[in-house]
Amino acid sequence: MASDQNTHLFELRWQRSEHDLVSSLTRLYGEHPDLISRLKVLLAARWKDRPQPLKDLDLARDITPDWFLSEQMTGYVFYVDRFAGNFKGVLKHLDYLEEMGANYVHFMPCLKPRPAPNDGGYSVMDYRAIDPRLGTMADFEAVTSAMRKRGMSVCVDLVLNHTAKEHEWAEKAKAGDKKYQAYYWMFGSDAEPKAYEKSLVEIFPADAPGNFTFYPEFKKWVWTTFNEHQWDLNWSNPEVFLEIVDVMLNLANRGVDVLRLDAVAFMWKRLGTNCQNQPEVHDILQALRSATRVAAPALIHKAEAIVAPRDLVPYLGQGRHAGREANLAYHNNLMVQYWSSLASRDTALMTHVLGTHFPESFRHACWATYIRCHDDIGWAITEEDGAAVPGVSGPGHRNFLADFYAGKFAGSFARGAIFQENAATGDRRNSGSFASLAGLEAALDSGDAAQIDLAMQRMLMGFALMASFGGLPLFYMGDEIGMLNDHTFTSVKEHAHDNRWLHRPVMDWSAVERARKGKGHEAELFGGVKHIIARRKAVRQLAADAPTRVVDLGNGKVFAFLRLADEGPLLGLFNMTESWTSVSASVLRGLGILELRDLLGEGILTPDSDAVPVAPYGRMWLV
Repeated sequence: MASDQNTHLFELRWQRSEHDLVSSLTRLYGEHPDLISRLKVLLAARWKDRPQPLKDLDLARDITPDWFLSEQMTGYVFYVDRFAGNFKGVLKHLDYLEEMGANYVHFMPCLKPRPAPNDGGYSVMDYRAIDPRLGTMADFEAVTSAMRKRGMSVCVDLVLNHTAKEHEWAEKAKAGDKKYQAYYWMFGSDAEPKAYEKSLVEIFPADAPGNFTFYPEFKKWVWTTFNEHQWDLNWSNPEVFLEIVDVMLNLANRGVDVLRLDAVAFMWKRLGTNCQNQPEVHDILQALRSATRVAAPALIHKAEAIVAPRDLVPYLGQGRHAGREANLAYHNNLMVQYWSSLASRDTALMTHVLGTHFPESFRHACWATYIRCHDDIGWAITEEDGAAVPGVSGPGHRNFLADFYAGKFAGSFARGAIFQENAATGDRRNSGSFASLAGLEAALDSGDAAQIDLAMQRMLMGFALMASFGGLPLFYMGDEIGMLNDHTFTSVKEHAHDNRWLHRPVMDWSAVERARKGKGHEAELFGGVKHIIARRKAVRQLAADAPTRVVDLGNGKVFAFLRLADEGPLLGLFNMTESWTSVSASVLRGLGILELRDLLGEGILTPDSDAVPVAPYGRMWLV
């Protein structure tokens, strides 16, 4: 009887996904009945393998498929070794995650990478094994099981654009196996690579110039977008699609709830383009989501596409992909505009970009909102957006921000570093921890109590912004206690060439204890973060399915948006400067904010005549 029920459930889920799956695969590979039948057999086998507790979770999430849109969801992101040493160590710190309020936990690259250099773990040689430094697959499953019992969801990285050159598929390709050579982009001469190169950009120009590598031992040019040791997969080959679906379901059956699909923008190649954000990428992502919904419906997908605003929105589904593509995507523009407004003390560009380029809501999808992460900051500010704001140009503002957050601009509070300067294009990105970029490192060094307080207020405002803008907020490990840049990263051989390790320090558990005991700046930050998370979970208007509408209050120091929930509107209001300012009470009431009740500060505001005062780096959630 149980077997019959399982078969019936599988068939129902196949019927639910069949149209979206077949239509996207047909656009990619043409009429291909054998591919569809092989895929269905694969899905049925992985469904049969799926442990019963995960099948129970599948059923629960079939009933509430938009579980990840809830205001109850809060994310925490870390490298396992830097947070807890290994997966057994993670088990010892689940109470900390609960104390903070996190119930979505992202383990940074934890699948087996090639030996260093390995791009911080993103050069994967075995999708089915855990990095041995962190433990075994059994250790991993013990963690996912324990977290599931606490109501925590687990996210892991899955690199879709490339594998390590030591991956089993790549090793077979090197040995001359034609089947596996077709898994990658390989060329017998440099004619095609040169033709493609004319329109490509360099991702790591300082460390890995160019996009192709010649291997004399087997006389082939291989497409290597990111690094020589990362070989680009050929997604125009349907065998690659089948292999990756199998990999995804294997991870889902180990207890993974969310797959962060890395480097998706680069997956489809087209001569004469920059080979980013091609239309076929969206068909691939729709097909992958449709496939996993059949055999592991509890699993959701997060697209890692750090691209310009016009290219970012499609990853959450537009047109025929609406509600069918990724469930989550990083809102890198929210991060960029936060730092831009802090440096310029002006929100005009932020209001323009976030109010112009992004829809108010999505179908069965939302943003992953964040202020800092493990990666560098690329200043995604276009010439068109710069030109839309008086006194701003795209190149000029990008240069200003790169200098400001490297601490090279007069009066800057930030301490960061330039990452991957491209001499040919002038492009420069920045590294640095949240706390150091926000001014805490410089303030602590000077011992200036007023500057220390301002730095912490910048951070708390940023936390409140990402918790309320609309989406699933992600806190990066250590930001909640104000961890600073790690200037000793150069002493580690495999890190020394990559200054992104500046903002990937080892978790300071002694600072956590100080915070718990109410000591130092750590206590104020940690208490503030816990308060923000607790208040978010108490405010239904902050669920990700409530539309977000950016509004201009007529004050360039202030950024504001409405959350248009069924329970009534909520206005998020943020002063991006270190000086007092005010907004008009009558303007707020005209937006439906009648009582001026602050759900974050938990009080009612009293205007001074028509002026509602806003403190330096003040933040409010008004209803």
